[in-house]
Amino acid sequence: MAQLSTHFSWLDYAIFGGYLLLTVGIGMWFTKGQRDLNEYFLAGRSMGSAVVAMTMLAALFSGISFLAAPSEGYAHGPIFFLANLAFLLATPITILVFLPFYYKAKFFTAYQYLEARFSVHLRTLASASFVIRVLLWLAAATYAPALALEQVTGLPLWFTILCTGALTTLYTTCGGMRAVIWTDVMQLVVLFGGQLAIAWVALTQVPGGLGRVLELGQQGGRLTLSLSPDPTVRLTLWGLIIGATFMHLVQMATDQVSVQRYLSATSLKAAQRGLWLKLLFTLPVTATFYGTGLILFAFYQTHGDPLAAGKIQKADQILPYFVVTELPRGFPGLFIAAIYAASMSTISAGINSLTSASLVDFYQRLWRRPDLSEQNQLRIARWLTFGYGTAVVVLAFLVNRLGTLLEATNKVIGLIGGPMVGLFLLGILVRRATARGALIGWIAGLLTTLYVCFGTKISFLWYSMTGCLTTMAVGYVVSLLEPAPDPASLRGLVFGQQTREDE
Repeated sequence: MAQLSTHFSWLDYAIFGGYLLLTVGIGMWFTKGQRDLNEYFLAGRSMGSAVVAMTMLAALFSGISFLAAPSEGYAHGPIFFLANLAFLLATPITILVFLPFYYKAKFFTAYQYLEARFSVHLRTLASASFVIRVLLWLAAATYAPALALEQVTGLPLWFTILCTGALTTLYTTCGGMRAVIWTDVMQLVVLFGGQLAIAWVALTQVPGGLGRVLELGQQGGRLTLSLSPDPTVRLTLWGLIIGATFMHLVQMATDQVSVQRYLSATSLKAAQRGLWLKLLFTLPVTATFYGTGLILFAFYQTHGDPLAAGKIQKADQILPYFVVTELPRGFPGLFIAAIYAASMSTISAGINSLTSASLVDFYQRLWRRPDLSEQNQLRIARWLTFGYGTAVVVLAFLVNRLGTLLEATNKVIGLIGGPMVGLFLLGILVRRATARGALIGWIAGLLTTLYVCFGTKISFLWYSMTGCLTTMAVGYVVSLLEPAPDPASLRGLVFGQQTREDE
């Protein structure tokens, strides 16, 4: 640690500190003008398509991606990039199937749909499972920059985790959704630009250029794609396309972090245009992230592998190691700050969404007093934000037990998110589905996914699909044993059945 930290100059520390202060300053700026929950949670529903597209992209490709995607490309190859082709399936499903239901009812959270379609009990359970999943996911997002900074600056992991949590909680508690969105936009530009610069610098130092990178990747087994139907193989074409489609639906269609961004748009059409734009940007951005890992693999095959030499402990540390040891002074400070601040942006979006789900799905349903003013509800929202920020910090100290960053985040998504997608699809697509059938199906999906994760060697790519399909199948069968729902109660809540206003 001490040897590496000598590469991090005072100029780097100054740039690092200044960038973080700028991020916090932007977040704090949006404290003024907040008068109600619509402004605090949805930015007054005033965002255009381009901003929605950028904030969605930033949510999916954050500080975790900045570390995890290159480390995956370095350790295993860029094959996992093909999972992003599944966005070609997940995006139109989200736009055409899910988004209209959220907008027509002007929901604050995705889980309000479940109460309208099934029951308040399912809404409560779904929101609670969202809270658990996102808390674990945010713990990983907090751990990522702490890991990077420990390796390159010598700062203790515990110190960095505490700083990340404190700064993020501060500006999110004060700035609300506008702070989340505009810091997202800034981080996306810096992250993508930084990744391009790193890839270019590394590529210019590989004799033979891109051709040599591909040759070394082939020799090292980094460009091999399995076509095996065996679900226990870590990465196969079928898992990367079919399994990843369900994985993307978890985040895009049923995750309050994403839904809250859609609902901040000025209209349904603006949100839909934003998602199409995001799809357009996704492939070149992710290709750069994973391609950088392959270039770093080739670079270190030529210049000596730091993982094999014991200079780093995990593949997740390869990108910050390269930045600090190979780039000119000043650049390490900027790039490490970008990792740190992008993760802060992700965490801020998450805890803001956790707060909205808790306030709308729990407090307003169970404990709200009719005489409570918007200002008092806003005060409660800020206290909830502070509480969730604290919880994320505590959980961040445990996340390293889940494997690599890429596997850890996708395991969390699949375990709890897959049954959630099944619950929504059951409600939207199956008119015959009942509340009891949906509840039993969701429980079956969750138990099945837990068994697949901990009791088998099936790849993490299949967790979401397993939970989703089990939930839908069991939910449908159980529903057939009960009286069918009243058709009038399904108006506007089932795909293909319009509201009276639409007729």
